[in-house]
Amino acid sequence: MRRVPRIFLISALFLVACGVETVPADSNGTPPADDPSGEGTGTGEKGPGTDDPSEDPDGEDVDEPPGGIVADLRADTNRDGVVSFDGKADDDGEDLWGAKHGAVFLANIDDDALACSSNLNDSQVASCNDAADDEVNGADDALDLARLKTKPWADAPSNASATITWTAGDNVRLFKVKGASFTVVESGMTLSASEVKSGIELAIEGKDIVRDPAEWDGFVDLTLKVEADGKTKSDEVRMRVAPLLTYHHLLPVEQTWVSVFNNAGNQAMRADLATALTAAGLPAVRGVNTQDSWNQDYFETGFMSMPAAGGKQHVIRVNIRSANVYSASTTNPLRPAGAVVWAQRGKDTAGIQQFNPMGSRSQRERGSDSLNSFGNLETVPPYTFNGKSYPLGRVIRGSSNIMFPDTSFAKMMEAQKVQPPIYVDTSWLVVGHIDETVSFVKANNARGWVMLVNDAAMARSMFQTRANAGQGNTPLHVGKFWTNGGSAQVTINQVLADTDVMAANAEAIIEVDAQVKIIKDETGLTNAEIVKVPFLHHDLNGASVAYQPGMVNGIYISNTRFVSPNPHGPTIGGQDIFKQAMSSALAPYNITVHFAENWDTYHRQLGEVHCGTNATRQIPQAKWWESGR
Repeated sequence: MRRVPRIFLISALFLVACGVETVPADSNGTPPADDPSGEGTGTGEKGPGTDDPSEDPDGEDVDEPPGGIVADLRADTNRDGVVSFDGKADDDGEDLWGAKHGAVFLANIDDDALACSSNLNDSQVASCNDAADDEVNGADDALDLARLKTKPWADAPSNASATITWTAGDNVRLFKVKGASFTVVESGMTLSASEVKSGIELAIEGKDIVRDPAEWDGFVDLTLKVEADGKTKSDEVRMRVAPLLTYHHLLPVEQTWVSVFNNAGNQAMRADLATALTAAGLPAVRGVNTQDSWNQDYFETGFMSMPAAGGKQHVIRVNIRSANVYSASTTNPLRPAGAVVWAQRGKDTAGIQQFNPMGSRSQRERGSDSLNSFGNLETVPPYTFNGKSYPLGRVIRGSSNIMFPDTSFAKMMEAQKVQPPIYVDTSWLVVGHIDETVSFVKANNARGWVMLVNDAAMARSMFQTRANAGQGNTPLHVGKFWTNGGSAQVTINQVLADTDVMAANAEAIIEVDAQVKIIKDETGLTNAEIVKVPFLHHDLNGASVAYQPGMVNGIYISNTRFVSPNPHGPTIGGQDIFKQAMSSALAPYNITVHFAENWDTYHRQLGEVHCGTNATRQIPQAKWWESGR
């Protein structure tokens, strides 16, 4: 599949000069990790590796005189982006992994040489990436490999030899770096006396991310064993593959996405979104040519990173395809629009898909695929609560006892550990997505953010207040129609008299309160950190959905701009009272609300602005490895 030389020669100068995506060091530091000692190791603490009973706990031979065996294998244990033999920074605790130390490597699944086609079928396309072969696919690919070195033993005798072994051989690949060439090696590789004298350099790549901890927990332990004059000495290094992480809403937008097709409703929303992006000084929206309007649902944006020199991070962006299985086809079972993740694959950009095929799903799962869409995967912003810190935030997903998300995908996300998911009940909703009821924006408070929450009681109260003031005949949803062609226009009094709407609204009040309680219990969020967003619900086939355009379901495009669906509320005194309520709610946070027209293509099809858009955001300054997870 990949036509590249078996050994790729790279100029050392070119390696230094080649561009790497980096982000600045976090000048504000990182909140304290869960494990104050920083000595957590993930799957159980490991002591120093040794084959010699004379070694002390620090890996030094107690009785070895000066000039004894040198067995020193090092990686970037102190996470400064450099492998060094100066001092003990890359030696102390190298066989452990925690908040304070532990080397990192990447799953090398991008396509730096642009050798992968995006036109392969679903069963083939994910297997093409830089780790799919045993080559180093160009200078950019070499930058995605983490390095290890053995310390030179200049006085090694002629009978000296060494071996290097490692665990997780099916999940990682190592190359010997000699001069400017990379040659793949296998566990158990031997070093000659001359290599023991001069020392060698290795480079490691992950063949994939962690998907199932029962199969691989993401760690690899490498052991150097040196022999000479009938004696041996060993040294061990523990490394961990970088987790797949998602962006929280507070991170600045770099690129906004939307589906593009010839439909008046889609065109109207894109026009309003473009106006908001221009006002925010952001690049134009990037379109995906597809008839699937739900851009948020068929792919999610994310990233992986490892330490780089100067306190920076080397990053691979990762676009995640939804686990929506649309057919029993063995070659193309997935939601077609999700293939956009492969069209974007390239230098320092990867694609991921994980799903159970139709034949692997239960009968119930086959008929309830909605929870696999990514409107049901958001990220709570960073916080610290009850002594636990989440510097990259936490995934939040809706769950249901009547809808069944792909278990293999859920296992994969949980296995990343750094953003452990929060699950809330969305079984009462028709679509069942978390973005229907909550969102997050930045705030100048101790937490740094607030949560926007649907408040159906507030919406009902707004209608009742206007009715009591004699304004009950004021219409809302003016000029709008439902998908069956019926007019959506009603008066305030008609809404209040609609027993189905009022019953669904009463249920929504209870259910959203239950969601908020779970989030409060997990994050420590207080009522003062909740912003109420009013809109009513109604019943559809025994479940609930927004009756008015759900204004919480918008996209936060900058610190001062939020794009919300146009609520088409009653206009009183020259103002839409729901627009006014939304704008007033966010005004204390210096956020301007832009209202996008989304009724025809989105709202009456059971979604809103957030459902129809997506965003690639800036890499956070916080470093995931400092969380200790």
